[in-house]
Amino acid sequence: MDNPANPRLDLFRSMIGRDMRASISPFGRWLNGIIRSAEAGQLTAEYTIREDMTNPAGVLHGGAAAGILDDLIGATVFTLGREYAYTSVNLNVDFLHAARLGDTVTATAQVLRAGKNIIHCEGRIVATDGKVIAKCATNLIQTSVKPGI
Repeated sequence: MDNPANPRLDLFRSMIGRDMRASISPFGRWLNGIIRSAEAGQLTAEYTIREDMTNPAGVLHGGAAAGILDDLIGATVFTLGREYAYTSVNLNVDFLHAARLGDTVTATAQVLRAGKNIIHCEGRIVATDGKVIAKCATNLIQTSVKPGI
């Protein structure tokens, strides 16, 4: 999957260790994770749980967890360097453990099967103690939009 002439993958590799305030995704800028590794078809990022990401109990809101997974998976598919953009057609998330305000979690997204029109991916959010906060499976479908980069 690794294409040596892939400016999209190069973009994410240049962001390793930096926050995502410069992300092309407005939602990704709001999440503001820190890219830890970038390979074609696989990204890892860390996120610190802020108050605006929590529910009234002070734990990571399920919608925010799903958003982390969906955004990171979208970025992961972007690293493949395909001619057209892809969008989610489903996102099946299992919420397995709580992450609390101030916690740092690690999210990983991976392409499992990259078909011509459908790409199947998995993602996880893991706490520093190794507990799985959430995991997902998703399918993305090719659109008619050509990304600018």
